[in-house]
Amino acid sequence: MHELGITQNLLKLALQYAEPAGATKITGLYLVIGELSSVMDDSVQFYWDFVSRDTLAAGATLHFERVRATFECQECQTVFGRNEHYICPACGSRRVRIASGEEFYLKSIEVEE
Repeated sequence: MHELGITQNLLKLALQYAEPAGATKITGLYLVIGELSSVMDDSVQFYWDFVSRDTLAAGATLHFERVRATFECQECQTVFGRNEHYICPACGSRRVRIASGEEFYLKSIEVEE
């Protein structure tokens, strides 16, 4: 359900940039979503159609770019993809940190002037 608030904030952000630029219509939003984020594409799309109604962004297409999760070993700095036990495949260390996959941001918007 948190996607409703997220989607409302996306609309607010898009309008914040489009209106001062003289846009007459927002036609697309490009979103980056990490594999480990809790944001669900389908839910954002569902709420988008509702919250953007009667705005410059009505009917805009949402483009989702998914970022795969990667981890970095704190011992040998090897970067690797998800594995069953989050163990570094190079040195066997369990001291790893998330390197990517938690992202969620609005990369760009497409407008008509």
